[in-house]
Order: sequence, then structure tokens, then C-alpha cells
Amino acid sequence: MEAVCQRIAPLWPAKHFVAVNPYVGLSDQSFWQAHKTLERMTGVGLCMPRAYYIEQMANGRITSADLAAALQELGSSWDVLDFEQVLAHETPLSVSPLSLLTDVLKELDEQDWSNFVVDRISQYCAAYFDEGQALWSMPWRDKSLYSGWLEFMRIDKSPWTMGVRGMGDATKALPDTAQGTIVWALQELAIPPFAIDDYLYATLLSVGGWAGWTRYLSWQAELKKSHDESIRDLLAIRLAWDALLYKLCYSEALKTHWHQAIEATTRPVGHDEDVGNQIDAVLQTAFEAGYRRQLAASLIVADGTSQRNGRADVQAVFCIDVRSEVYRRAFETVAPRVETLGFAGFFGIMMEYVPFGAVEGHRHLPILFNPAYRICERLDSADERETNKLIDQRHTRLRVASAWKTFKTSASSCFSFVEAVGLLSATKLVSDSMGWTRPVPNPDHKGLHAGVYDRLGPGLTTEAVGSRTCSDGSSTGIPESDRPAVAELVLRNMGMIRDFARLVLFVGHGSTTVNNPQATGLDCGACAGQSGEASARIAVALLNDPLTRRGLSQRGIEIPADTYFIAGLHDTTTDELFLFNTEHAPSSHTQDLVQLRQWLEAAGQMTRMERATLLGIGDLPMPTIRADMRRRTRDWAQLRPEWALAGNAAFIAAPRIRTAHCDLAGRVFLHEYNWHNDVNFETLQLIMTAPMIVANWINMQYYGSMVDNIQFGSGNKVLHNVVGGSIGVLEGNGGDLRVGLALQSLHDGARWVHEPIRLQVLIEAPQCAIDVVIDNHEMVRELVENAWIHLFQIDENGNLNRRGIDKQWRRYYVTE
Repeated sequence: MEAVCQRIAPLWPAKHFVAVNPYVGLSDQSFWQAHKTLERMTGVGLCMPRAYYIEQMANGRITSADLAAALQELGSSWDVLDFEQVLAHETPLSVSPLSLLTDVLKELDEQDWSNFVVDRISQYCAAYFDEGQALWSMPWRDKSLYSGWLEFMRIDKSPWTMGVRGMGDATKALPDTAQGTIVWALQELAIPPFAIDDYLYATLLSVGGWAGWTRYLSWQAELKKSHDESIRDLLAIRLAWDALLYKLCYSEALKTHWHQAIEATTRPVGHDEDVGNQIDAVLQTAFEAGYRRQLAASLIVADGTSQRNGRADVQAVFCIDVRSEVYRRAFETVAPRVETLGFAGFFGIMMEYVPFGAVEGHRHLPILFNPAYRICERLDSADERETNKLIDQRHTRLRVASAWKTFKTSASSCFSFVEAVGLLSATKLVSDSMGWTRPVPNPDHKGLHAGVYDRLGPGLTTEAVGSRTCSDGSSTGIPESDRPAVAELVLRNMGMIRDFARLVLFVGHGSTTVNNPQATGLDCGACAGQSGEASARIAVALLNDPLTRRGLSQRGIEIPADTYFIAGLHDTTTDELFLFNTEHAPSSHTQDLVQLRQWLEAAGQMTRMERATLLGIGDLPMPTIRADMRRRTRDWAQLRPEWALAGNAAFIAAPRIRTAHCDLAGRVFLHEYNWHNDVNFETLQLIMTAPMIVANWINMQYYGSMVDNIQFGSGNKVLHNVVGGSIGVLEGNGGDLRVGLALQSLHDGARWVHEPIRLQVLIEAPQCAIDVVIDNHEMVRELVENAWIHLFQIDENGNLNRRGIDKQWRRYYVTE
């Protein structure tokens, strides 16, 4: 049972909508074994419909060379001609998913029992887990999920509307524990031992959204060395529905059909089905080979040996997010003596960030880790009295806003309120609809006066300026004794240990949208689905700190006295880059900052020109393009404010000179790495166990959302309704909690913008060092040896060597 629960991928809440690999629980299986598992469970495996690949062959995206490479990689007995003949005559088979009892019952009485049960469970879970959206709280939230459901079912009359009598009394007879109910249900349904695992897995997948949410709760508990049983409770609830319906709707016809459904789970794969799986495997592998061929060719053509002479004018460290690749390329074009680097957007600071006036913080680091420091947002140049005054004002405004919203939406006032004052909102309604104004305040600005937000920033020091900012009494900031070690870790992992420029820019990234429940999915994944602003600013404060620099000097890293670090934020919706606290920069750097702003403006313009084509506005004048992109940030009807990470396909950890002259089309995560500076390959280990894993999760989120949007995506964004305050979305007014990405994040209405491709990972490091990391880390080993990623080594001459599932490295040659 525990193993089945572990197969479910956790679903982070909408307020921190982190990309998660929906197949993470199947990573112990090979990619193609997982394909068969999912096809057996849901009817959809890990491939697109056959017609998609045939279209790619017709338009030249998949070539004969790609097919030949795929056939060789898979060890197929077909050659290209044989395969094309088989493809032409083979009709794709429709695969039926594993049937639950409700599916069989639906076939008999023509009532959609499966959707009914999922909807009832979803409504119950939404009320039970509610985080403040409901005006009236459920009375059983102090009980476990399962115990509360027992109470709920004793008064729930919805089964009666479907013609079922006695559900309340039958529920009273259920065991008091989830474990006992699971055992009882399996016995009642007569599930044979060999089919139990599959049936339990299919049961959880039928409520996959809420299963993901409860798996998230257990994930969070595990990080705190605790335990949460909600996912087991959910499994018991879903099984109980099947068993109760079997008991209350029993007939000989139901018994016969149910036994036939169970027997069908043991049916061996037929010849036609096996051939179909082989065809799909070849097509998907060839599709990936086509992209890999293009990527390798561009790297081979690029000059990976050129070196810059002299000191760089500016060094800019961007997040490895694929959107940064376009901006970095533009920046280097307008300013050839600028050096850009890629690093995970939390910039190595393992922190929890507490907004101004709040008590609880948000994790600003990859979700695989726990924070080491608690950083509070502080008011610049303010004493304790002013700080506390503004905190009180913010709290008051937030309370008033909450009370006003409650009044407007309450059952007793909503209609009379609209009738009485609705006309007063006409002007704002028009301006919001036209995208001239923002419908709601930026969440980060709520409760603050205009101008106050610009004075806020992370506090490096441990002293509590404004005692109520972090009122739980925990230590805040980064202790002085820790700062040199933290800074050294940051710089060494970035590869910045010498040759510092006068200006060093750390660029976080964030997105600006409205009326978008999944907006945090557009922000920084390395910052747990939040803007990278705070991470960039605390890293800059640390590296500008004189005490830190003295400690770094003792550790062998000399930062010149004229080097100044500055933080920036790349708005990925508008491709504008904003700088912070430039007023604190030394006067000697004034002209440097003027020049930097000019370069950033030019780079932003080039980036917008490149992105405009995908947004369908490429033929407009540049000023109009910029205005339209800004309008998208305020347009509450905009379904595609930006394309985010659509198209992501590769991860490269190498010196920038390997890719500096390549147009990678915003599809590659670029991480700076020079193995010659990596003592004991500790940085390599960090890259392969953190950023590479995060990139894989992002890649697989897009993959799953496209290949099976019903199970692993979130459907139509137009129909999204927020549930539970900040838990997630439903599609429409019912059904399961949705996971993954909306179709509008993948498709422009006429064609797919994303391509479902397993991540191509290219690392410039000795093969033996890469092998050691793989051997020592199970999660990495499963990704590589089970072919969830394709791993390549870049050698000193720029040649590519591929690691096979047999653990052997072989030279990779580009075929035409």
C-alpha cells in the first residue's frame, strides 16, 4: 500500500505552483515499462497519438536518418523501409484502461458513476482542506480525512439522487480506520492478490488531483521528519465507494461483468498491441533524435575555444530557466564584452523568506531541500517606530480588505450590493476589461502605500529591525560567522572565483499576470514557484558585505575593491529587466550603471522581437509590441500572457564558451560549469542532484501535460475555478482537482507550441566523475539508467559521448 501511494507525484498548491514530474513515482521503471504501466492503468501511455508523429514525418521534423537512429537505439529488427511499410499498414489500437467497479456499473445502468463518485470526493476534499476560501468551515476538519468522511457520508443524500438507498446505514458499518476499510473493500470486491497493486494504483489515479495534494502533504511532513496519512485515507475513501456500491447495487449481471473486468487485467499483451507499442517507441525516439541532431550540430558548428581578452565590462548571472537563454544571447549581442553565466535562480542561498509584516515565510529554494536561514523583508532606512507603524497599517488594510470581500460575496449581501452600487464600478470595469488598469493589486503590494514597496528588501543582518516582522522569536538573517562560507559556496558553484568585473549583476526572474490561478507556475522553479527577486537581492547584499569579503579573501577568493554586485529582476512577460537599490551604488559606478541600463534596454528589445512571433504580434512595430506585452500583464482575459518554458528540451552544464555563439531558441537550461575549477567534483554533484533534477521535473511536467492532459494536465484554462483558496483549480464547477498545465500553455489554438521530448542532458566533465555521481545517487541513477533523460558528456574537444543504459559511453555522431 505504501509503495502504491509513493507512485503518486505530489501536487504543490497554486500559490507555489512548482513544476513536478508526474511520473516521478514510476522512475524505478524504465521509460518504456512505465509507458506500458500507464497504458494499462489509464489507456494512455507516454506517446502522442500516432497521427502527431505522421504529421512530423510529413513536414520533415522526423527524417529517415532519425528513424534509422531510433531503430538502432531500440535494437529493432526493422530497417527504415520495413518500418515505413509496417507503419503504413498498422492501425493504431484503442487501449482500454483498467476498470474500477464504478466503470463497470456505468456500463450496466448507463449512469456515470465514476464521475459522480469523483465529484463527491472532490467536493468533500475541497471543504476539508479549504485554506480560507469557504465562508463556512466544515465541522469535521479536526478529524482525520477518513474519519471526517464517515461523518459526512452519514448525512450525504447525493447517492439517493442516483437511485441508491441505504448508503448512510452502510457507511455506519465501515471500519473505524482507513487501513481496515482498505482491507474490507478489497475483500468485498474480491480483488485477487496479483491484481491488488494495479487496482490500488488505478483507484488513486481516478482521483489523481486530490491524490497529488495528499501526497504533497505527506511530502511536506517527511521534510519535517513527521508523517501524514491523508493519502491513505483518500485511498480508503475511494475504495469504500466502490465496495459500497457493489454491495448496494448488487445483481448477478453486475457480479458477472465485474469478474470479467478483473480477469481482463490478467490478459497477456496481444501481437497487434505489442507491434503498436514498438511503432510508438520508434516514432517517439526518432522525434527526440531529430531534435538531438539539430542541437548537436549547432554545438559542433559553434566556436568553443574563443576567450575574451581583458576584464569583462559586466558579468551577469541569470537563472538557468530557458527564457533566460534568449535574453542572455541578446545581451551578449548588444554588449560583446559582457559575460553571462547561468545558475539556479535561488543563487545558492538556502532561505525561507518572510514578507514584511508576516509571521510565516515562503521557501525560496528548490523543493528538494530544507532552508538553512530565515530572511525577513525589511524597510530600508527605517527605525523601529516607523517599521512597526507601517506593519500595523498593512495589517489593518488587509483585515479591512478581507472583511469587505466577505461582505461582497456573502449570501445575504451579494445581490443587493450589486444592485445598489454596481454602476459605481462601471469605469473600472471598462478600464480593467481593456487592459488599461490592473484589476487587482499585485499580491506583494497588498496593504502597502505607494512608494513603500520600493523601500522593502531582504535583511541580511540578524538584528530584528521591527520586532513584529518575524514575531515568532526565531533567529533571522545570515549570521556573520556563516557569511564567508555561504558566499564561497555561492561563488564556487557559479564558477566565479577570479576575474570579477566592476559590475556583477544577479538576475532573478518573475512573471506578471492577472486572473491566472497558475501564475506562480510562470515564476522561478528554483525559488519554489516564486519571483527570484528576493534570492538575487540577498545574494547581492551578502557579496557586498565587507565582512563577507574579508572572509572570502582568507578562503582564496579575492573580490576587487571596485567590484560592486547589483540585483535585477527579469520580467519574463515583458522582457524588461529592473535593477534594485542602484541609489546605494558607489558614485564611481554611476557611468557604468548608465551604460548597463542602455544595454539592458537594447537586449530587452531584441528579446521581445524574437518572442513576438510566437505571440502572433511579430509583424507589429517595436513600440506597439512592447505596449502589447505590457497590456498582457493587466489583461484579465489573456490566456497566453507568455509561453513560459514551452519548448524546453535540453540541459547543458558547461562553460558559456561552448554555447555562446549558438541560437538555442529558448529551449535549453544553461548552467555554467567548468570542471577544472571543481575540487572533488562537489559542484558537479550539486548540479546533477539539484538543477538537473528540477529541469527534469519541468520537462516532464510539460511532457505529461501534453501527452495526457486529461490525467496529468489541467484542461481548458477558461473553465478554471479556484478551489480551497490556494490549493488548485477545478475545470468547471466539479470533477477532480486538476494537475499540470492547461492546454493554452502548450497549444496556440492552431498548433502545438511545445514538443514532448525527454530532457537531453549535456555535461562537460570527465566521464568517470559523472559515473561516480550516478552511482552514489539513486534518483539520478534511475533517471539515467531507466532512460528518463538522455545523458551526454562533452569532452575537451567538444565531441559528444552518450551514456547508454548499459552504463557504457559511446561517441555520438551527427547524422544527416
